[in-house]
Amino acid sequence: MPRPVEDRQIPSRAAAPERGPVPSRVSRRKFVLGAAAGLSALALARPAAATTSPRAVADSGARVLAEQRLSPTMLDLTVDSPALAATAMVRLLHPPDWTPGATRTWPVLYLLHGAGDDYTSWTRSTDIATFTRGAELLVVMPSGGRDGFYSDWFNRGAGGAPRWETFHLTELRQILERGYGAGPVRSIAGLSMGGFGALSYAGRHPGMFAAAASYSGVVHTTYQGARGPSLIQGVLVKDGYDPTALWGDPNLNSDVWAAHNPYDLARNLGGIPLYLACGNGTPGVLDPPGTPPDLFIEPLCAEMNTALARRLRDTGATVTTDFYGPGTHNWPWWQRSLHQSLPLLTQPLNLGG
Repeated sequence: MPRPVEDRQIPSRAAAPERGPVPSRVSRRKFVLGAAAGLSALALARPAAATTSPRAVADSGARVLAEQRLSPTMLDLTVDSPALAATAMVRLLHPPDWTPGATRTWPVLYLLHGAGDDYTSWTRSTDIATFTRGAELLVVMPSGGRDGFYSDWFNRGAGGAPRWETFHLTELRQILERGYGAGPVRSIAGLSMGGFGALSYAGRHPGMFAAAASYSGVVHTTYQGARGPSLIQGVLVKDGYDPTALWGDPNLNSDVWAAHNPYDLARNLGGIPLYLACGNGTPGVLDPPGTPPDLFIEPLCAEMNTALARRLRDTGATVTTDFYGPGTHNWPWWQRSLHQSLPLLTQPLNLGG
């Protein structure tokens, strides 16, 4: 990894690596393609040093342990989170005139990563840093766990860590609003597992997000009885997790599954612009030559998205769909979907207004 332009530690406590119990993993194969790459190249210009506001502490005590500046407009935060019983990373893209702790605020776009990936994925695998350069916007890309599914885990009814929903929507939101200039108007988008997270968060918290988008999202977790749950639980088993720890048993704890399922939350998603994009698994024009057909993940996501779009329209929701046919579960398509949906995501934010 190249040496950062600025690596500043908050004096009150040394930075710590991500910690907490990590189960043994039965496979290192990535669920999201291309997830093994590292950080992007370091910018050469030295920006003004950031200062962390002492107010940037959540009610739970979650706080920033360290900041690492990667470019004049890219900043990584190491957050100590009681909700996770661990530290977690968050990447920020901010306008050139942004300063932490400023009285001014900026609208926020959350971007959520997929399973098997991490907070670096959007800047590593898309042009989000250049595409949003100059926009009066904070882009927040938080860790969501290898297979965290943007949920407070059920843990056989005992609850407790990891509580990803609490980390993102309470702890991190308070930190960003109190010390990093995040305003109260926000949109959210994600891919694959993150597409689920974007719509689940928007459905579970009506009014929190002004728009939401999902790219190849797992948006109907109980689709066709066993097919939806088998995908979710297969991902968990592959990486060594208890498949019932997330939301319990799909039959015995069907209420917990429904409470997180975008399809079951469709009525709560009305009133904001929504965007759904998905391919059908056949290699398309954006797939590299020789890409094999995706016979499982993208076709199943396509069926889920079609079912959700129908459900949303039945409830009167406003939904834009791009079911583009040939296309695999891969980054070129997600970058294109980000480009196409960004006007929908940012129009309610009144950028520069």
